[in-house]
Amino acid sequence: MSMNKTFGSTLIIAGTTIGAGMLALPLASAGLGFATATLTMLGLWALMIYTALLMLEVHQHADQNATLHTLARQLLGRKGQLVAGFAVMFLFYSLCAAYIAGGGAQLNDKLNNWMGLEISAQTSTVLFTVIFGAIVCIGTHSVDLVNRALFTLKLVALATMLVLLAPHVQSVHLVEMPVQKGLLLSALPVIFTSFGFHGSIPSIVRYVGLDMKSLRKIMILGSATPLVIYVLWQVASQGVLSQPDLMASTTLGAFIATLSELLHNPTVSQSVSIFADLALATSFLGVSLGLFDFMADSLNRGTTGSGRLQTALITFVPPLCFALFYPQGFIMALGFAAIALVILAIFLPVAMVKAQRRQRPAQDDSYQVRGGSAALMAATGTGILIISAQFLQMAGVIPAVG
Repeated sequence: MSMNKTFGSTLIIAGTTIGAGMLALPLASAGLGFATATLTMLGLWALMIYTALLMLEVHQHADQNATLHTLARQLLGRKGQLVAGFAVMFLFYSLCAAYIAGGGAQLNDKLNNWMGLEISAQTSTVLFTVIFGAIVCIGTHSVDLVNRALFTLKLVALATMLVLLAPHVQSVHLVEMPVQKGLLLSALPVIFTSFGFHGSIPSIVRYVGLDMKSLRKIMILGSATPLVIYVLWQVASQGVLSQPDLMASTTLGAFIATLSELLHNPTVSQSVSIFADLALATSFLGVSLGLFDFMADSLNRGTTGSGRLQTALITFVPPLCFALFYPQGFIMALGFAAIALVILAIFLPVAMVKAQRRQRPAQDDSYQVRGGSAALMAATGTGILIISAQFLQMAGVIPAVG
């Protein structure tokens, strides 16, 4: 069973990470050239896996069911808990609203165009939320099973995309150099957020138990899978289109249209569309599972049927209302997603590990991430750089991408 849970949890981490945002990666890194974009991805992946392991170091001395709410309170006090709570809720609610709006629109498109049903956009959005909300409400095991099926289909759609694009890859496109230095800063927040899975870590720890060996394997394999897929996707997309063509495709729709046109193959846009639908669904499952468990812990709602139903309403109704009545709001909120993720995935794990190492000097049997204080400082410095890049983009000092 534990092997089964390890496999399922690895897929939950990978599924949460590989969201529809992956499709924007070639646009975000178009001006960098393939080599620079790939090195940037490797660096940010290493940073995210490092801070995920820091989270495990913190979890090992806490209760198996502890969420970030409890951990921050224990190690950073009331103020730390408030910062953690705000970062988690801001990030998760804005992501959930984005996924609900996107998922509702895609479901509406499929029901109306593929099945010939006359259903309003609002009804599709509510339907999407109810279906996936119910899966999360039942528990991590149901998320695990549904995620496996969706992830398998997602890999099929991805493989189709890559097979169609592979014959058209030209090595000359892959050796293009960065157009301008400022574009590296611009791409940082987009590439960084495409490796975000830290909100799901407490749910995985609760599901698997405090088996540090299995958890480390889950974090490393679960985040390495997206890295490999991202690099293959970059080879396919950046290898097929020249840098000027990629930089001219300012939106995802334009990018997919350019690919389909170039290959004279409508299957490309169909497989990209199916992949985007499935990527959105698996990301939504992972993110809303993290939010659900966080809210249940923060508000002390039990695991009874009525307790879970109350948590589900608190988890899904606010982002659903946002997506239905104020769609511009979450698009603005997503602009700040990288900043909230830096707090959640870099600053908080570093601060909690520092506090824990002060309280509990290393014991022989306890797990401690290597690198000492130099690695902690490097992680913090990178986090500050990503936040600075996001603010410079908002101020219009450097170009916005992705």
